[in-house]
Order: sequence, then structure tokens, then C-alpha cells
Amino acid sequence: MPSALAPQSDLVNAVRQIIVAPSDADYLDQLIPAIKGASNTNQAAQLVESLSQFSEDREAEIERMCNTNHQEFVNSVNQLLGVRQGTVKLTSEILALNQSIQSSTEKLAQEKRTLVNSRGVRQNIDEASQAIKDCLEVLRLANHVHDLLAKKNHYAALRVLDELQNVHIKEVTQYKIADLIQRSVPVTKKLIADAVMTDLNTWLYRIRETSQFLGEVAFYHTELRRSRQKERAEKWDKLRSFRLNSAIELVCDESEEFDILDNEEVQVDFTPLFECLHIHYALGQSDKFRVEYAATRRRQKELLLPTSMTLIDDEDSNLSNLLEGIAGFAIVERATIRKAPKLRSSVDVDELWDSMCQSAITLITKALNEIDNAEVLLRIKGVVALFIQTMDGWDYPTSALDSFLLTLFEKYAELLKRRFSDDFQEIVSTDDYMPMPINNLDEYDKVVSVSWYEPAKDRNELSFPCVLPFSQMYPLCCIDIRNFLNQFYFFTDDHFQHPNIIDETLKKSLDDLLSEKVCKFLVERLSSQYLGQIVQILINLEHFETACQELEQLLVTARSSTSSGGPIILDATEEFRSNKKTAEKRIFELVNSKIDDLIGTADYDWMAPTLETEPSNYMQTLTAFLSDIMSSVLLGLPTEIKELIYFDALSHAANMILSLSLSPEVKKINPNGVAALAKDVRYLAEFVDSLGVPILRENLDELQQTVNLMQAENSDEYYDASTRNKKYGRVHAMNGPLLLEKYYHICLFFN
Repeated sequence: MPSALAPQSDLVNAVRQIIVAPSDADYLDQLIPAIKGASNTNQAAQLVESLSQFSEDREAEIERMCNTNHQEFVNSVNQLLGVRQGTVKLTSEILALNQSIQSSTEKLAQEKRTLVNSRGVRQNIDEASQAIKDCLEVLRLANHVHDLLAKKNHYAALRVLDELQNVHIKEVTQYKIADLIQRSVPVTKKLIADAVMTDLNTWLYRIRETSQFLGEVAFYHTELRRSRQKERAEKWDKLRSFRLNSAIELVCDESEEFDILDNEEVQVDFTPLFECLHIHYALGQSDKFRVEYAATRRRQKELLLPTSMTLIDDEDSNLSNLLEGIAGFAIVERATIRKAPKLRSSVDVDELWDSMCQSAITLITKALNEIDNAEVLLRIKGVVALFIQTMDGWDYPTSALDSFLLTLFEKYAELLKRRFSDDFQEIVSTDDYMPMPINNLDEYDKVVSVSWYEPAKDRNELSFPCVLPFSQMYPLCCIDIRNFLNQFYFFTDDHFQHPNIIDETLKKSLDDLLSEKVCKFLVERLSSQYLGQIVQILINLEHFETACQELEQLLVTARSSTSSGGPIILDATEEFRSNKKTAEKRIFELVNSKIDDLIGTADYDWMAPTLETEPSNYMQTLTAFLSDIMSSVLLGLPTEIKELIYFDALSHAANMILSLSLSPEVKKINPNGVAALAKDVRYLAEFVDSLGVPILRENLDELQQTVNLMQAENSDEYYDASTRNKKYGRVHAMNGPLLLEKYYHICLFFN
């Protein structure tokens, strides 16, 4: 379809195409653009001329055709006239349309010029609008940063500020506002850093205030783990060898999940710390932040530790508060390492931990000077042990605290020894040194259950009231010894890494107590002149020796697996054993002294004119004395000791009786005097025979053979070695001739 009619040929071709249009619609579709194009190019006249020329050509052609066929020509002419009229009409319409188009074109051109001008303005407006939008976006983001700061959303504020600086400001660099905003960015970053540090300081303050409660919760959780471990150990004995925080204990306790830092009692949110760390990392100030954070935690550590403390309060609250605060502080530090390893190094945290431990140890050590009660010290050990077990679960080294427990134990052992020393001294000093009376079976069972004593009779064979061989001091000391052992081993409960030290210290302390406070005091009481008291001391020494032997076995059973093997020998055992001999000697001394006193009352008339018909009074008193002490005072002694006392007493009595006749004051002895002596000796021999101990009779052999020698018809037999050895072998080689000389002269006189 033609768009313009430049040369004449183009107009002719266009007219031809219009004329040959297949339909009216196509005709108009082609005609209108042709008219419009001619009007636009000022060729309307040429178009009309071309149309007229085409019309004339068609008329000529029609005329030629009409000449051939007139009727048809006439019809064609008529039709052509009709077409012409339509063409004329159409031409006028075209001209009118052309005029209208020209008017519209001029108006359109004017509007186009106006539009072009408005487009330039519009572009300027759009550019200005976009610039305003960009600036407003920059301002909005800048304000948004401050809004986020106000809402304490510091990291988001920093992200927005970074976006503003790296993206949006670059879009408005040609405007002054960009320079203003750019210069405010460092200030805003400082505001963000200050704000996040303010929040962090608030968080650190809350953490410092929460540390003590956090430690309290951690202690309570450790107590629960202890209880569960004990229950498991009671059900399965093999678990007793595994301590708290061991791999086995941790596996067994896996089902009991508990987060110290996030539970119903306490929640520690590390978000402020993480946010502050991220922001300082984004600001390129992570190293500076690490230094400031470490310094802040060191200052908080110093605030956590008091300058002094006391440990004499009933509930040990000062110590608990101190160790709970340290535990909470250290737990937060360890959790910080695990959650933010780049913020805190293990070296820094371990240095803080060592510093806190040393400060706590120093404070406690100073406060120990005012403690004189072992039970208070045991409570202190319990709190420290709980602290150690709690922190051991957080992988903190506890060797310094374990060593401090050894110091506590030494103090504890000293206080225990002092207390039980006073108890033992009071017991032995107030004892009545009499066999212990028992009124009923319950009382008997209680005494036997606490004493190391094997009754000679079955409890069902006893009749009450009765007496036990030892005095009241023995079961009381046994009770104290058992309590002393228990108090010592209480220190090993829950946590103590030096059980062999306890074994050694316990043995030494027991030796000191039993030797110095019991045995030594009993030996001092041997100076008494009361035979019954000395006998009771000997009986008590016998039972204390048995108790020591039982203690040795008990210590072997109770000692730790880390201690060296072999038997345990208490020095006190030998002390009691050797001092039994001392007590026996003292009994011999008292008995012999009494015998000396009784024999000293003997009043032999060695030159008696008549024979005595009855034994001497001193002999009757002597045998009565020996009989009485054996049936009363010495009754509780073991049979072998009683026989030994009898043996020594009779030997001493025989020697003393013999010495009467050997006295230098006795110059002469007549048969009546010898007969009186022989009667007493015979009476004594009958008494000894009545005891039913044949070996005792040997003590009288020398005395009897001497009397027999003095009464012999042929005393010269004594000088015959074979006869002397057979009949007078026990007679002293010097005494025989001396007595024979005294008796001999008298015999010659009578002859």
C-alpha cells in the first residue's frame, strides 16, 4: 500500500490500484490513504488530475467500446455518468476531508511540538523526582538506622548502615546530602558500638548478679548426680569404684538431661554477647573488643572475691556463697569458650580460674585459724568437695583444690585427735576400775555390740544382774574409737584424692590416742596400792590389746586400694602387751608386799620348850589371804595369769619363810622350833594341794627339803653328794650347812 505520492507515475500507479480494487471497502481503504498522503505532500491537485485523466481514459475506452455495441455503450454511459456523479461527489468529499485533515495535521503538529517540549520538562521532572526519591531513600535508611538503634536491634542497624554506605550513597554522590550522610557514618557506627557495649555491660552486670545463683543450681545438680550414683552403686556394687564425672558415671547419667544455663531456675542468654561480638567483628574492632571484654571479666572477678571471710557461721553460708559465685563465673567463662571460641582463649580462662582458686584457698586458710570444731571443718570439706566435683564436670583443673583438701584434712585430723584425746582422758580418769555391772539382756547386748569382746558364755545362758570382766572405761573407749574411725572416714565421702594419707594418719592418730591417753594413764595408775584396782587395770590392758588386734584387721579391710598391702601393726598393741607385764609385776609386788607383811608377823620361838599343836596365826592368815584374793580380787584374771601370780606368791612366801630361820638373829634352833616350822610348811603344802594345780607345789620344794634336812636323823647324808642330790637337791648349798650348824649345836646340847 502506498504511503506517499512523490512523482506523477506513482500517482498514476496508485490510482490504478484504487480503481482495480475488488470491493468498495478495499476501494475506500486504498483511496483514503492516497488522499491523506497527497494532502501531506501537497499533491492533492495532482491526485485529482490523475483521477480525471484516468476517468477520461476510461471514457475514451468506453466510447470505443460503445462504437462496437451501442446499446451496451448507452448502458455503460449511463452507468459511467452515475459513476461520475459519485466521483464528483466523492471528490468534493475528498477535498473536504483533505481540508479537515490538513487542519488536524496542523493542530497535531502543534500538539506534537507541545508534546516534545513537555517531554523535556517531564524528563527533567522525572530526573528530579528520581533524585529526590534516592535522597529520600538515603534519609529513610539513615533514620531507619536510628530507629533500629532505639529498638536495640544493633546488628540490623549496622547492616542497614553498611547497605546505606556501600549502595545507596553511591547513587547520590553528586548531591551534597551524600557528603553529609557519608560523614555521619563513622559517628553512627560509634553510636552502634557504644549502644551494643552498653547492652553488653548490662548483660555482664546481670551475669555477675546471677553467677552465685547459677553456681547454686550447679551445686544442686551435682548433689542430684551424687545421689543417683549412690543409688546405682547400691544396686550394682561394681559401680562403687567409679567416681563422679568418670566416663562410666557420665554414661549412666545420660538419661538425666539438664542444661545448667537454660532450665526452669536460671536462663543465661548469650545473645547480647554474640551481637556485640558480631558487630565489633563487622566494624573491624574484634581485637579491641576481646581486650576490653577480658579486662571487664577480670574486674568482675575481683569484685567477686571478698577481702576476708568467716567460717564459724552455722550454715557455712559465706563459704557457699563464695564458691557458688566462683562456680557460676567459671561456668559462664567455659560456656563462652564453647560458644564463641574466638572471643576467649583457654589460657585466659584458666588463668582466671587459677587466680580465683588461689584467692579462695587463701581466704579459707586464713579463716581456718578460728575454727576449733571438727564438724564445722567437715562441712567446709563437703562444700569444697562439691565445688571440685562441679567444676571437674566443666573441665577445670582441680589439683590445687585437691591439695587444699589435704590441708583441710590435716587440720581436721588435728581437731579430731584433740577432741577424742579429751574424751579418752575423761573416760579413763573418771573410771571406777571395777568390773562392769550389767542389769539386763538389752544392756548386755549394747555393750557387747560396741566392744571388741568375745563372751565366754552364750547370751542365753547368762543370768542377770551379772558383771563383765572389764570396767566401764573399756566399752566407752571402744565407742569413741569407732566414732573416731567413722569421723576419719567421713572425710573420704564424696571426694578425696588422698585415701592413703587418711590410712597413714588414722594409724598414727590411733597409736597416739591409745598409747598416750589410755595406756600411759593406765600405767600411771599402777602406782596405786589397791590390789583390786591394779588387777582391773591388767584386765583392761588385756582387752585393749584384743581391741588393738581387731583394729588392725579393721584397718586392713577399710584401707584404700592405693595403699601398700601387707598387715597393719599398731604400736599401741605392743604398748598394751608390754604394759600387761608391768601390771603383772605390780600385782606381784603388792601380793608379795602383803605376804612380806604377813610373814613379818611370824613369831617363831626357835628355842620353844614345847611343841606347837596348831599352825601359826600368820600362816593361817597367809593362806586365807591367798585364797581370798584368788576368789575375789583376782577372779576376773585369766587362769594362766592367776596361776602365775600364785606361782610367784608361793615362791616368794617360801623364800620369806625360809629366810626366817636363816636370819642372823637366829643363832640356835631346837627340834620344837623346827617342828613348828614343819607344821606351818605342811599346812601351806596342804593349801597348795587344795588348789588343784600340781605345778605350784614345786615352789615349796626347797622349803620342805630344808625342813626335812633339819629333821633328818642322819644329817650327814647331806654331805654325801649322791644322797644330797636325791633327797635334798633343792636345798641351797650354803643354806643347808648353815641351818644344820644352828640345829646341830642344839642337838648336841640335848644329847
